[in-house]
Amino acid sequence: MRIFDAEATRDALPFERLVEALRAMFAGGCQVPPRHVHEIVAPGGSALVSLIMPAWTARHYGVKTVNVAPGNAARGLPGLHAVYLLFDAVTGVPLAQLDGNVITSRRTAAASALAASWLARDDARHLLVVGAGAVARLLPAAYRAVRPIERVTVWARRAEAAQALAAELRGQGFDACAAPDLGAAVAAADIVSCATLATEPVVHGRWLRAGSHLDLIGSFTPAMREADDDCFTGATLYVDTDEALQKSGELLGPLSRGVFARADVRGTLATLSRGEAAGRRSRDERTVFKSVGTALEDLAAAALVWETATGTGPAPKPG
Repeated sequence: MRIFDAEATRDALPFERLVEALRAMFAGGCQVPPRHVHEIVAPGGSALVSLIMPAWTARHYGVKTVNVAPGNAARGLPGLHAVYLLFDAVTGVPLAQLDGNVITSRRTAAASALAASWLARDDARHLLVVGAGAVARLLPAAYRAVRPIERVTVWARRAEAAQALAAELRGQGFDACAAPDLGAAVAAADIVSCATLATEPVVHGRWLRAGSHLDLIGSFTPAMREADDDCFTGATLYVDTDEALQKSGELLGPLSRGVFARADVRGTLATLSRGEAAGRRSRDERTVFKSVGTALEDLAAAALVWETATGTGPAPKPG
């Protein structure tokens, strides 16, 4: 069994190839059973929540284990740790162990870029990143794989975090700056991508301009929300999977208030990838994409790492 630490996992997942791997996996499909959730309580300690997320195709079987330990902040440790195990789906032979945190963050950013390949305008050059965490800092590079992103504006609740990320992005060749006024930054951007842990709306629909694309990553529980109802009014809505309509407060709230109906969701990443759903239809159309994540994406990323390391995958496209 091969071991891929964080650096090796990251190096094997360039966004140009990862976006295409996700596109192929969504088009071809895979088996994704419900995740298992276990609470592990040590004597005298706080609860550890462990999520077990399997997925498989005819070729590969993978399992991601995510351990969430809220008490780790007091210990000076990160609150989340993840590991991914990849197996041969026919023989059951273990193939690789990979860094699960890197898998998760990179496939999340790549899924947003994949959606934007259909939903953002072809000439989108200005990206606003709302948030400054692990996923937020990957979004400009991911989006640059599908759109000619030149300018990046960063907003975060802590101004110093936004400034630090903007400086980091300038080192990657972006024209990047921190935004003191979120409303003005939203109004100026071609793409607004939110990766926060907000429980109340951060982005308001009245700020969004015609032709913009709004990408909502953060709300993965019913109690979380990044966008107000006006963000959905007059916009065309897409989700990563139908599960988003069951898990995200971003959608459950507006659904309950009649802002939109389930039938108004125009497509998923699977139907877009298979050509069963249409993407953007006009320059002035305003689009919204909501993701909650799926084990399909983890498997696509892990398989890409394995295929890159062993030379068993499809040859990369020229250029």
